Amino acid sequence: MNERDSEQVAHSLMARGYERVAHESEADVVLLNTCSVRDMADQKALGKMGMLGRMAKERPHVVFGFLGCMAQARGASLLKGLPHVDLVVGTQKFHRVADYVEELVAKKTAHPAGITDPGYSRMDDLRFPIVDVADEAGSQSTIREQQLALKQATAFVSIMQGCNMHCTFCIVPQTRGAERSRSIREIVSEVRDLVSRGVKEITLLGQIVNLYGRHEFPKMENNSPFVQLLEAVHEVEGVKRLRFTSPHPIGFRGDLIDALSRLPKLAEHVHLPLQSGSNKVLKAMHRTYSAEKYVDLVQRIRQARDGIAITTDIIVGFPGETEDDYKQTRDLVEEIQFDNAFVFRYSPRRDTQAAEMPDQIDERTKEERNQDLLRLVNESTRRAGKRLVGQCVEVLCERPSKTNPARLMGRTRTNKIVVFEGGNEFIGELVDVQIEQANGFSLYGTPVLKAGAAF
Repeated sequence: MNERDSEQVAHSLMARGYERVAHESEADVVLLNTCSVRDMADQKALGKMGMLGRMAKERPHVVFGFLGCMAQARGASLLKGLPHVDLVVGTQKFHRVADYVEELVAKKTAHPAGITDPGYSRMDDLRFPIVDVADEAGSQSTIREQQLALKQATAFVSIMQGCNMHCTFCIVPQTRGAERSRSIREIVSEVRDLVSRGVKEITLLGQIVNLYGRHEFPKMENNSPFVQLLEAVHEVEGVKRLRFTSPHPIGFRGDLIDALSRLPKLAEHVHLPLQSGSNKVLKAMHRTYSAEKYVDLVQRIRQARDGIAITTDIIVGFPGETEDDYKQTRDLVEEIQFDNAFVFRYSPRRDTQAAEMPDQIDERTKEERNQDLLRLVNESTRRAGKRLVGQCVEVLCERPSKTNPARLMGRTRTNKIVVFEGGNEFIGELVDVQIEQANGFSLYGTPVLKAGAAF
């Protein structure tokens, strides 16, 4: 979701004549789009902006800004101790960024004497910070345009903003606001445009994506608005694969499971956050489902589509998590055999209920549980990869491999990374690849050209 928001801001600036540069030292505008889910993300963004202070003194005409969730949560307080920050824009104002940047550039240009003075260092009387973290009706419909790279095969489409769930560990309802959904017509129009520009795979984005439209749009033929949207996007000619992230178990009803079984463009991968295998901890998290219901849901998803991959999110060290609670999580992970999982140590966020709970877990215990569960998950991931050795799988080639630009990388329908030999003619195309080796989290293979195929 943060990537998609960044793409929207980049598009709005490029539409006004700005160009991307390879490094911030070459830039006239430097914007950090921030996350606030964990404290580490906050500290990383603050540290990065602090390091940019030297550049600000050397090039005082440059506009520096914070965008996104941390900006929303902290607002004007981000200006303290960071005198070079010009802009703080919250999560409902990404479409305003280009206007604010141009306003700041104009104001700085109007003070050439101060800016060109070698002794100038952002004097208070020449500082013009803009802070906008207010709510804005209709902001969910402003994330709709993006700049595509040459031969870009995949794209994110934002279908909603906000969250009403109020999990006790999560700051997102405060930073993203309440649920607000775009219309199916708007979303389908964006998808058609992306496909016309060469995109083959669409990922629908929402904070809790399968609760899309539940307050704005009615059920039709017993299908939720989200399933109606899946059907509408599925009908768009040129869409080869359709994904969505991230759903909540309580929104995974029978109509969505049925959609997995009857919509072939839906990829065989579901990311289904678990968070804990302990019912006591799930209740404290306000997750509104039990471990037993989660296991039953995974079984029904697997029955609906053969070979479907299930990935998840898990938090260890939540306040009050005992060794037995952790063991329940560990046992459930071993039972389900996820294709992969993101495992996080619990990170207290201010203004959340969990941050004030008693029995906070010490960092050493969190780290021990984190490493233990990662080992278990990694074993399961390796087994899932090895099962594909010897098989021919469909891969959507995305780009050259980051670790070896002489090779290409893409993803299977089950969202597994595949690295293979080939020329740039494969980029942006669906390629059949014979899997020869599974190494850690990546698969390696050789393209298999069909009879008559040409690239």
